[in-house]
Amino acid sequence: MSHASSTREIPGAGDVPRHVAIIMDGNGRWAKGRRLPRIAGHRRGVDAVRATVRGCAERGIEFLTLFAFSSENWRRPAEEVALLMQLFQAALSNEVEKLHKSGVRLKVVGDTTRFDPKIRRLIQQGEHLTADNRQLTLTVAANYGGRWDIMQALSKLMKEKGSLNEVQEEMLSPYLAMSYAPEPDLFIRTGGEQRISNFLLWQLAYTELSYRRRERRFGRTSDQLQDAKRAEVA
Repeated sequence: MSHASSTREIPGAGDVPRHVAIIMDGNGRWAKGRRLPRIAGHRRGVDAVRATVRGCAERGIEFLTLFAFSSENWRRPAEEVALLMQLFQAALSNEVEKLHKSGVRLKVVGDTTRFDPKIRRLIQQGEHLTADNRQLTLTVAANYGGRWDIMQALSKLMKEKGSLNEVQEEMLSPYLAMSYAPEPDLFIRTGGEQRISNFLLWQLAYTELSYRRRERRFGRTSDQLQDAKRAEVA
């Protein structure tokens, strides 16, 4: 199922965002500031994920997307990458059952072919176990890149449709990795960096960095939004 782009239609907006996307970075810097090894920061990050999932579920947020491991993170020192993979595997082994009991659906998006077969098997098992849960959809972006997502979607579209004279937005959207979710309402980066870093490039087009204090206009004027609200009431 695809969703209309926020660049074309104005989605409903309430006090609580429907979809929150987070780059949970800064773990290594947190550890370094405390003279701890970087992996200690990553382990602390797992605790933060657990608390974030719980908080989103309690507040009625329907979709939470976390950038766990980017396609660029393979460039990090081999030892750190290996430890991150071990941590990811342990989290899949230890947390999925808890997610299931809490009614959380797990989805993993990204090019998982580079992961160890055991990790891929745990991903498949976790997605299958939690497939019918509806309390919250937790998406983990692993070996994911926004450019990769757009290119793989285009490749699938061309493979299925054959030669096309023109590619329109509505044609590509169903092939994106997160076609099952609405576009994020709020984007958070915990480490303090001020960039998207190849995360959900297509989906973040109109996402807010501060949700409740913003008027979400999507290219319209404030007067147009007020007119639309009055029309809804009438």
